[in-house]
Amino acid sequence: MPTRTLSKRYTETESRDWLAQRLVKLDIASYEEFANLVGIDRGTISRYFRHDRRPSIDVIAPLCEVLEVSPETLLIVLGALDRR
Repeated sequence: MPTRTLSKRYTETESRDWLAQRLVKLDIASYEEFANLVGIDRGTISRYFRHDRRPSIDVIAPLCEVLEVSPETLLIVLGALDRR
């Protein structure tokens, strides 16, 4: 059986998949609803999870609060930190 080597950082696809699964788990029906809960434009959130842009420090807390994750987890998912 071939061994798959995992990148130390989340890929764009892994980040988007993680977000989709997290929203389902938290019973958030749409990306629009998520954006409204966070108070950030949907396009900006999309750029974060596509790795086109990194969130500023003042955006981390609202994202973490709505997603119910730690800042470290969020930064790992966004590809800003190596996964453990």
